[in-house]
Amino acid sequence: MSWAVVAGSGFSGREFEMSEQERRTRQGADYENVGAEYMEQRQLQKGAAGWVLLAGLGVAYVISGDFAGWHFGLGAGGWGGLLIATVLMATMYTAMVFALAELSSTIPTAGGGYGFARRALGTWGGFMTGTAILIEYAIAPAAIATFIGGYVETLTGIGGWIVYLLCYLVFVGIHLYGVGEALKVTFGITIVAVVALAAFVIGMIPQFEVANLFTIDPTNAAGASSFLPFGVVGVWAAFPFAIWFFLAIEGVPLAAEETRDPSTDVPKGLIAGMAALLLFAVLVLVFGPGGAGSAAFTSDEMLAAPSVLPLALEEAYGGGNALVTFVNIAGLAGLIASFFSLIFAYSRQTFALSRAGYLPRLLSITTGRRTPWMALIVPGVIGLVLSIAGGSAGGVTLLNIAVFGATISYALMMLSHIVLRQREPDLDRPYRTPGGVATSGVALVLAVLAVIATFIVDVRASLITLGVYALFLAYFGLYSRHHLVAQAPEEEFATIERAESELAGS
Repeated sequence: MSWAVVAGSGFSGREFEMSEQERRTRQGADYENVGAEYMEQRQLQKGAAGWVLLAGLGVAYVISGDFAGWHFGLGAGGWGGLLIATVLMATMYTAMVFALAELSSTIPTAGGGYGFARRALGTWGGFMTGTAILIEYAIAPAAIATFIGGYVETLTGIGGWIVYLLCYLVFVGIHLYGVGEALKVTFGITIVAVVALAAFVIGMIPQFEVANLFTIDPTNAAGASSFLPFGVVGVWAAFPFAIWFFLAIEGVPLAAEETRDPSTDVPKGLIAGMAALLLFAVLVLVFGPGGAGSAAFTSDEMLAAPSVLPLALEEAYGGGNALVTFVNIAGLAGLIASFFSLIFAYSRQTFALSRAGYLPRLLSITTGRRTPWMALIVPGVIGLVLSIAGGSAGGVTLLNIAVFGATISYALMMLSHIVLRQREPDLDRPYRTPGGVATSGVALVLAVLAVIATFIVDVRASLITLGVYALFLAYFGLYSRHHLVAQAPEEEFATIERAESELAGS
């Protein structure tokens, strides 16, 4: 029996034949041929987005982190500690975005990081990366749902599971209707959130004083000062919270198969989105504590708040006003934008892993409107259960679980960039990372430090994530690696490379 690697997928004009024995022993995984009907039932809508919508998607993934989450870093490292952590994490994300821009232009599939790692690190590396990304994107919406619930309860008196359920029903429903419509709604909500951020910053400028940045009293920690009240270790402890200024921008490549020209649109969308997030991070980190005082953000009220920006304005102005009301209402759009866009992200990662056989294949079936309905609903149900079980008190733990999964994926994706640069220097790269492996190497080192930092902040969340990760890996090792799909685009990319290398060496 023979097997054609590129059975009409369009990824290569050549066909490579391999024997049944070769097929069943390649990289310790077993592949199965599927018919045209299998892939026809798993098609996404082509050409639904250009680079502007992708940039909006990238900002939408992250923007809730400007409204809440980052401020916990003030309690972990003080303003100076969080500032240094933010500069380091901004460096990591900027370097990573440049590396991902190259990878996404080279391997433009819905698998994103899984596809990159699959080609560079094999089936195990691909699955480990894809699973880490999936943990991040499936858990983060559950956490954000609890924040939305708390926010709505503050405004209306109605919160809890009813709000969580409505969030999932409404926003999963819009995604089921179609990706083009979903991305446009995401873009609109994100614009409202950006306006709320701009109003907050403008409102804080008259109240800004440099002394307000250093209102947290120094502790007895080594190296403690008014700049670093929790000492040098506070910088490291602030890493996971600095990440919230940028977390999930790496999800833009998941839209590659639904983009008009992925080789150019995805890199443009990634870089433009990152540039906007860098600006937002600077403005919020400087003018938030600079107007209200860093110590105010560490109060019990602030730490329990679903969105701290309205409370910070109240602190700065000594009470409520029209600006507080506006930011309070419009700021809800920031949480909704991230929740809504992360639904897109988890569905596409689930879809890609399922289509290739790493997860149950039923999860990748698409509707007549080319939306992966099972990949939208199943993780959504899991997220809803987690949000209800955790409630508002469990939101921070869920966020830390998401951060842990994210940092693991960052390290693996940057390793993939380095491996592909070294092993396949002649690979067609429509976009090339400035600085090459030096850039991705910086991101890799910082990502490893970020993984370690998650244990400093929340050991329980890190251990929970490792337990879930281990279950996924056991499923792959015992079952799914023996039932992979040969025609999945990410697998074809990797197999074509292997076959070409063998022909070149023969």
